[in-house]
Amino acid sequence: MAASSTNSAYWKGFRDGIPFILVVTPFALLFGVVATESGLNLMETMGFSIVVIAGASQFTALQLMNENAPTLIVILSALAVNLRMAMYSASLAPYIGKAPLWKRAFIAYLMVDQAYAMSIVTYETRPEMTVPERVAYYFGVITPIVPLWYLFTLIGAMVGQSIPPEMALDFAVPITFIAMIGPMLRTLPHILAAAASIALALGFAWVPYNLGLMIAALGAMIIGAQAELWFERKART
Repeated sequence: MAASSTNSAYWKGFRDGIPFILVVTPFALLFGVVATESGLNLMETMGFSIVVIAGASQFTALQLMNENAPTLIVILSALAVNLRMAMYSASLAPYIGKAPLWKRAFIAYLMVDQAYAMSIVTYETRPEMTVPERVAYYFGVITPIVPLWYLFTLIGAMVGQSIPPEMALDFAVPITFIAMIGPMLRTLPHILAAAASIALALGFAWVPYNLGLMIAALGAMIIGAQAELWFERKART
């Protein structure tokens, strides 16, 4: 029965992850193209995607490298963009923290926005799931996503500029994050944090090397956290 339930959870995750193919494919193609146009060879491009496996920070690093930003700024900016992964991990810990270490390590490596978004919503709406079922679900979601990220990064790096501009692959980047973030704006603190991030990002767009994004992210986290604390205090009074 246990094996049957974990298999069922895996395949449900797989089905839930399939729609993300529509955005992961052009996202990966675009990265492969941009990376090779930026001067990375095929091995460097694939190594970037396989080791880092975080599209937003990869694009951030490439842009700063093209602007000849200092290496320290490139590293810090990529890490700042990826700080959301630490928050994802903290959010998932109550649900999968008791899984074996090797599984948690594998999940940490495969931590991507789409898998987190689907998993946390499922875990919250189905509290009866066991830890093995939650882990199986996560691996199910990631199965149609990560292999295609590798594959289409490779294709993008190989075909490069032969992809016509009319395909507008860059549409995949904003659509991916809108599709993930939109359904998660379920409370007023979430909405306030999102609004603050937009306002701060626009207000600090003039800061060189995209450092305005760091300011926006930090400010949005502070505003969201303070709003949540304020509403909790108000609810207790």
